[in-house]
Amino acid sequence: MKIIISPAKKMREDDGLEWKALPQFLDRAEEIKNTLKAMSYDELKKLWKCNDDITKLNVERLSRMELTGNLTPAVLAYEGIQYQYMAPGVFTEEQLGYIDGHLRIISGFYGLLRPFDGVRPYRLEMQAKLKIGKAKDLYIYWNDLICKELCRDDDCIIDLASKEYSIAVSKHLPEGVKMISIVFGEEKDGKIIEKGTMCKMARGEMVRFMAENNITSPEGMKAFDRLDYIFDEARSTDTSFVFVKRPKKVTEKDEW
Repeated sequence: MKIIISPAKKMREDDGLEWKALPQFLDRAEEIKNTLKAMSYDELKKLWKCNDDITKLNVERLSRMELTGNLTPAVLAYEGIQYQYMAPGVFTEEQLGYIDGHLRIISGFYGLLRPFDGVRPYRLEMQAKLKIGKAKDLYIYWNDLICKELCRDDDCIIDLASKEYSIAVSKHLPEGVKMISIVFGEEKDGKIIEKGTMCKMARGEMVRFMAENNITSPEGMKAFDRLDYIFDEARSTDTSFVFVKRPKKVTEKDEW
């Protein structure tokens, strides 16, 4: 069983843990890096869809980017909400071993990352319209490479990634491999509504829950009850696990 998550836009360099290996598709990441370095400031700003401060930071990073030196383990390099709630920096050795075996990060720049692959800070979303060689975008560039590597020794994928990243796997899923999407939502007028920030928080908490409890099968995930979410059997299927946020109890203080 493999768990997939998205990367985060905000990244850092961290020497709290040592990286173990170089990313598996480093040659392709190098090609992407060279493509980006050949672009002008204005072209990069348009590609990244960011302000001047963020553009300047990432242009500077790109200018000194060496993909085999000054590396940070991927799971510590990303600073987004999901990673904050996962909090891998305080995992035990056993929990670190769990994510090393089960967790994978899908990246527009690196393709597929293991938690302790050494990476450099970069900015590149999977849906960015970056032309590389004959490929008109990153989905075409990566094609089925990410999915093939992910499914090499596993027949079950737990999808805790956003659609932008999970589609790089789902559209190439081979026969015999099950992909289970995890939905975190709130009930409103009989429908389940997903809220972006809460979903990111819950995805991070789910990874932490799985690591703390050594969850090795989808069935074990159903016990997750953090951030007031609870598994909804009626709304779930074999390929979609739905967790619904329990309504807040109204107290006397709330009524005032």
